[in-house]
Amino acid sequence: MDPKRQVKLNDGHFIPVLGFGTYAPLETAKSESQEVTQFAIEVGFRHIDCAHVYQNEEQVGQAIRSKIADGTVKREDIFYTSKLWLTSLRQDLVRPALEKSLKTLQLDYVDLYIIHFPLPVKPGEELFPKDENGKLIPDSVDLCHTWEALEKCKDAGLTKSIGVSNFNHKQLQKILNKPGLKYKPVCNQVECHPYLNQRKLLDFCKSHDIVLVAYAALGSQRLKEWVNLDLPILLEDQVLCTIAKKHKQTPALVALRYQIQRGVVVLAKSYNKKRIKENIQVFDFELTPEDMKAIDGINRNIRYYEFLLKTVLIPA
Repeated sequence: MDPKRQVKLNDGHFIPVLGFGTYAPLETAKSESQEVTQFAIEVGFRHIDCAHVYQNEEQVGQAIRSKIADGTVKREDIFYTSKLWLTSLRQDLVRPALEKSLKTLQLDYVDLYIIHFPLPVKPGEELFPKDENGKLIPDSVDLCHTWEALEKCKDAGLTKSIGVSNFNHKQLQKILNKPGLKYKPVCNQVECHPYLNQRKLLDFCKSHDIVLVAYAALGSQRLKEWVNLDLPILLEDQVLCTIAKKHKQTPALVALRYQIQRGVVVLAKSYNKKRIKENIQVFDFELTPEDMKAIDGINRNIRYYEFLLKTVLIPA
């Protein structure tokens, strides 16, 4: 892979700077996950981001294996991320959760395994165990113990790298300060886009050699269940549209390119083949320092995914 298209993680592995997000609303046909993931690999995506809670790892795994079988890629060409769900944060549940994902995927290892959200909830088969008031039932877990179990998964070769998602700097610091820490998180995957540019968190992560991975990088798939639809639409922003016009690109490509140029690994999520193909063109142009400054200027600390306000299905 072109060195410009990947960054080195603090454990020595490399992550492609552009990833394909596989989350889809539950009403989307599962077969579609397989079809679009195969297409994404065909057009050049090598970083595939999925999770146990998306309930489509079987289809995404089939897509990866079919592209290996037909000679498009080798397993080592693909960087696959899975995520540990909230019900499996107890130390003794971490490895079984990863093994379950691997069995579903029919892969021998994942490239990156991350804690999906720093919110332990009651273990069990149910993804969203709720009490009689409809609130998630919390579990008492020290995430430092969860982290130790992740370290063991890395040592066992079940995952090449380990990281976190949706952590703030205090939660990250707690892991970094853990006595006997063997491996630092390689990344923190968070909502990040020009309206929520996460500058402070990005600086903190960079200072600890942790890569920030951006989801919702194009604003959001405006799903009424998870997203406040009254918020302004990122891709209609005047500044983004003006810069896009100047470069003869789309506002979406400008938003993706912005992240790559500031050292952020960016996930592009789309089930539209035309847009999937378009998103890979992010490497075909460059933003000027003036463009970058102008985009920095539109930050409004707008969060599209207000977690836990409704339920916690995390489209990350």
